[in-house]
Amino acid sequence: MGALLDFARGPLFRLTFAIMVLGLARLLFLDIIGMYRAYRRTTDKKMPWKLIFSRSFEWFFPVKRVIRERHVYSLLSIVFHIGLIIVPLFFFAHVNLWKEAVGISWPALPYSWAFWLTICTIASALFLLISRLTVKAMRALSLGRDYLWLLLLLVPFVTGFICANVDVGPGSYQVLMLVHVLSAELIFVLIPFSKIAHCVLAPLSQVVCALAWKFPPETDDDICTTLNKKGAPV
Repeated sequence: MGALLDFARGPLFRLTFAIMVLGLARLLFLDIIGMYRAYRRTTDKKMPWKLIFSRSFEWFFPVKRVIRERHVYSLLSIVFHIGLIIVPLFFFAHVNLWKEAVGISWPALPYSWAFWLTICTIASALFLLISRLTVKAMRALSLGRDYLWLLLLLVPFVTGFICANVDVGPGSYQVLMLVHVLSAELIFVLIPFSKIAHCVLAPLSQVVCALAWKFPPETDDDICTTLNKKGAPV
């Protein structure tokens, strides 16, 4: 078990991390190329940069959304996303793992901060999961993968919390730690191929939306051809 855990923490961690980085870089590159081509084809080159930056800022800091609608759900959703980013990056054991695996490190969170942020992340994830199951409107919009993602994201947090804070035997500790590491690495691999990729693509979302409304000159003809209405009276 110890050798398997060392392999998961070392070579497998580096491999899955590389898959995630390269996959996200590919998506980012394709998005930028697509935006560049769309911008070149449009005759209207004027971009509403002020509106784009304003909406992007509101997306990253959704204070107005918390105030306007579904206060508890919106607030806990924000807490959940903050925990998903901060705990994996700044928990002291994770910082050491990053240093051993990729050779770089940074300051870690105080233990008490990481402890309570992990608790808040787990609690908010459970709330979001229960909301999807019990609220009719949310249940109608949720797909099977939405539930699976929440459950999968919970696994490394719950197992990591137990390993760090509960007195378990050496055998149980190794099993839980192996599940913790492997579940995190499965998330790494899946991120570029799922909607979780929005964590990287989000900064470009408002630019994409602005460009989407700048149709190239031949759009009308293409639509008429597709609908078999070419030459029909308007």
